Amino acid sequence: MITSKYSWNPIEKEPDDGFFKLAKKENLTLTASKILFSRGINTEEKLTDFLSADLSHLHDPYLLHDMDKAVARIRQAIENYEQILIYGDYDADGMTSASIVKETLEMMGAEAQVYLPNRFTDGYGPNQSVYKYFIEQQDVSLIITVDNGVAGHEAIAYAQSQGVDVIVTDHHSMPAELPQAFAIVHPEHPESSYPFKHLAGCGVAFKLASALLESIPTEMLDLVAIGTIADMVSLTDENRIMVKVGLQVLKTTERIGLIELMKISEVEAQDLNEETIGFKIAPQLNALGRLDDPNPAIELLTGFDDEEAQAIALMINAKNEERKDVVQKIFDQAIAMIDRSKPVQVLAKQGWHPGVLGIVAGRILEQISQPVIVLNIEDGLAKGSARSIEAVDIFKALDDHRDLFLAFGGHSGAAGMALEADKLDQLSDIMCAYVQDHDIDMSQKNSLTIDESISLSELSLETIKSLEKLAPFGMDNKKPIFMLKDFEVKQARTMGQNGAHLKLKLAQGADSFDLVAFNQGHLAQEFQQAQGLELAVSLSVNKWNGQTTLQLMLEDARVQGVQLFDIRSKNASLPDNVPILSENSSAEAVVLLDIPENQEELKSLFADQDFSAIYFKNQIKQSYYLTGYGTREQFAKLYKTIYQFPEFDVRYKLQELSHFLKIPDILLVKMIQIFDELDFVSITDGVMTVNKDAQKRDISESQIYQDLKNLVKFQELMALGTPQEIYDWLMESRDD
Repeated sequence: MITSKYSWNPIEKEPDDGFFKLAKKENLTLTASKILFSRGINTEEKLTDFLSADLSHLHDPYLLHDMDKAVARIRQAIENYEQILIYGDYDADGMTSASIVKETLEMMGAEAQVYLPNRFTDGYGPNQSVYKYFIEQQDVSLIITVDNGVAGHEAIAYAQSQGVDVIVTDHHSMPAELPQAFAIVHPEHPESSYPFKHLAGCGVAFKLASALLESIPTEMLDLVAIGTIADMVSLTDENRIMVKVGLQVLKTTERIGLIELMKISEVEAQDLNEETIGFKIAPQLNALGRLDDPNPAIELLTGFDDEEAQAIALMINAKNEERKDVVQKIFDQAIAMIDRSKPVQVLAKQGWHPGVLGIVAGRILEQISQPVIVLNIEDGLAKGSARSIEAVDIFKALDDHRDLFLAFGGHSGAAGMALEADKLDQLSDIMCAYVQDHDIDMSQKNSLTIDESISLSELSLETIKSLEKLAPFGMDNKKPIFMLKDFEVKQARTMGQNGAHLKLKLAQGADSFDLVAFNQGHLAQEFQQAQGLELAVSLSVNKWNGQTTLQLMLEDARVQGVQLFDIRSKNASLPDNVPILSENSSAEAVVLLDIPENQEELKSLFADQDFSAIYFKNQIKQSYYLTGYGTREQFAKLYKTIYQFPEFDVRYKLQELSHFLKIPDILLVKMIQIFDELDFVSITDGVMTVNKDAQKRDISESQIYQDLKNLVKFQELMALGTPQEIYDWLMESRDD
């Protein structure tokens, strides 16, 4: 069954003629103008700022809290030849942040080491044992955190007690109490006057680099683009400027590690954009930190050894492939554990890799539109991640129950946690009670903004080109989504490993385009057949065999009214996880598998039922619609033949008689029953005797004959009618 993941919200704001004139001066199309206006870009000043990528519009780094202290202390450390530790994070934002500060300090002649914590042995954020090692064994006297630190009270307090200053550069949510660091550089610091609050960790690191170098290090913006896109922060204000310029820098990057990684990922430099980073480069980097030691990423991003860069890139690519396999395996196991009777899913199992549970939770959330908590059980402890829909603030739901957890943190849409495994049922009860107590409508889905309704005739490569001025797309500047309806699905085929994905050929009149639907391969026959199908799509460029074409990417799909699917062919398989229709069916979707001979029996299965989807398999055991109900010639031939025998044993001779008369045996049985009913013959213990004195009667007088005629007509509908005709008959029957 095709089920929409989102609630579709069409844009209703229409710009006035004045804004259209402004937009036209910038060579923006009508569609692009509407999209910008709806996103709050509604004045000449805002439009100019949005469309430009002027680095002079970046904010003064010294507006950040403690930036002056941080710069002074770092310069002092460099002048005194102190050992400096850059302590990062194990994701792409942390890797790029650490690389930016490393390169900056090296340009200034500093002695700097980089350490990215291992998520499995060190955990997230400052780790006291790691700090202790570098202080005692490496003679470190200054620690700079990047993309972490505001929650590292104990480790930072330890370092400061040892006479080692800690400069925190971070962007994560500020706790009520801040650590006693030497300096805290954070765009959301309560004492900060910084005008933009949504920098990624790499953005804060870049601001530190700009302040230290007293200029904007444009060559580092490729790293800023990767980290900012990977961390999914707001792509507005200076993030937009840095990413837009950073993408251009990345296209001509001289970082040999990135060049090798792009080569392995089959990314052409000239085609590189925010989607390339978001779906290819960033997942590669993140995979390393999810499954293994993240530190080789620093050498990949900053090193100069060709052979080592290639080896690291190959290793990272292998880790990403491993990550995909691990995610799929856990996803398959977790999806089978779902209890649809509950509004929130708590799924836990021993042996699940803790590094990928957030990805798994996100994928399950997309499929079922319910809050999902996925945890690994090990040594009596359950650790994992949660993802939630807009209607359920998972942080608020669990924040009052911190006594349940050994560790807990997050925000409205996502959380991480650790608790004793024997408290998992309690966790499930708390979440289910929260939904019930707050009377949350679980049918309320996350929203999807529809920028415009389009037809295929309006689309071309020029359409994409006209929207490129709105890029880069990301948080708070989403890629435009268009609604498409009243089209024909000419072809549906699966693609990718195990047919996981789907490719459709859509047509409207003389216009046709391909559409790619990721993770929808299991719904090939549904998309091929669905009536009233509406699609929410984005636009992309497909390059293949030297050809460049526009391609649609599926964002969501919905069907107006009941969905009817024909799976009567021998090759059509039963849909996964859809129950067979029975007397107690209560599912949204059902399979009509076997057709009974009694029409009333079938009607009763649909009485008082409103299914969202019906799959018609319609298996018929005795196919009278193929044999018919007997012609006059067939009845005459049968009577003439059996008249010649004083007695005929139908138990043993039926097949011979069927073969002789060329009448199918199931029809022959009915015909003999009709003769018996009309008293043309009598049957005793399987022996049939012709009643030669029988009164002349018409075959139509037989009730068996009339029932057979009705059965043939009924079976013809079930076997040959369209799903809509079958459904209409069922609904008429119910109404009657």
